[in-house]
Amino acid sequence: MTGPRRKARAIALQALYEMDITRHEGGEVLDRLLSEGNLSADNSAFVRQLVGQVVQHRGEIDRNIQQFAPTWPIEQLSVVDRNILRLAISEILFDNIVTVKVAINEAVELAKKFGGESSPKFVNGVLGSVSALARR
Repeated sequence: MTGPRRKARAIALQALYEMDITRHEGGEVLDRLLSEGNLSADNSAFVRQLVGQVVQHRGEIDRNIQQFAPTWPIEQLSVVDRNILRLAISEILFDNIVTVKVAINEAVELAKKFGGESSPKFVNGVLGSVSALARR
């Protein structure tokens, strides 16, 4: 069974994925996905906050991905892996709501569900390195 916060993160990932590949406007994407998502008001706000945080800090987040996954140019990462990393790095570096361990675990679970066979290990490795930068 998937908890409401994991479901919220999955919707945030879907929004980031769509925004990444189509360049659709974030507000429109979020409105549509949240109308279909059946989340509580609190979890809908959580999705908006996560996506907004990634958008706001995307340059810094992508520099961290490049630093800790240097053999993979950001454009060559799978769209799913790239956006799972963006979401988790955003939670690790810019959000003090969950612990680093929880942020990494949630990202690995998303990678298991939506990524390729090697995605969970790759995501875990990059986030393990990024976690050293966390200020908590």
